[in-house]
Amino acid sequence: MTVSLRLLDRQTFGDLGTFVARARRLDEDGAARLVGHGAVLAVYVSPLHGGGGPTVLGLRTLALAEPSDLDVTVPLAALGDRLAAAPTGTTEAVPLPVPPMTASGASWAGMSPPRTGWDPRGLVEPGLLRRVAEEGIARVAAGTPDGAGALAVARLRALVWGEPIPGLDDVPAGVAFAAEALGFLTAATDDEPAALLRRGPWVRVTTATGHVLGRRSPLG
Repeated sequence: MTVSLRLLDRQTFGDLGTFVARARRLDEDGAARLVGHGAVLAVYVSPLHGGGGPTVLGLRTLALAEPSDLDVTVPLAALGDRLAAAPTGTTEAVPLPVPPMTASGASWAGMSPPRTGWDPRGLVEPGLLRRVAEEGIARVAAGTPDGAGALAVARLRALVWGEPIPGLDDVPAGVAFAAEALGFLTAATDDEPAALLRRGPWVRVTTATGHVLGRRSPLG
């Protein structure tokens, strides 16, 4: 039986579509973990994981028109297809059939970041996150010439994105990369510092448009 979620309205539906599209640009073969809890849908993606680098998750929370109790991990491509096929023109609750297939190889989805109990640890300027992301992207591009093997690229990405953000020794640079690439740093948020929170091995950076959770590699 196909499970269907009912997103609160067309704007919420559009927000999810944008989030999924950005995540697919980062990892076409990636996955999304959908966790329904009451009237809230948490959608996790992972722009960075494995290869000896940090595990970095992007998170959007969206309102549901009907409560849900769901926890599935599905291919981003399949989820994107269902978003593209949804009805248009309505301002009321929008149904979203959940893909019936389970994503393979998404080991990161087995990690469960804490939902509560986060310890506030100050603020982070969006400009710092954007600068770290841009510098890291440039380093990865410069270090991966044509013909570079997949293993070499993975090692470089793990090195660059596993380095700490300047002044934040336990926050990997990959957190900044995900915040920028997933659209959590916008002109509207430039004057509003992001919140930094920690709990156990996890760190979380929260802006007005989403959350990025990071966990260093056990080898880091």
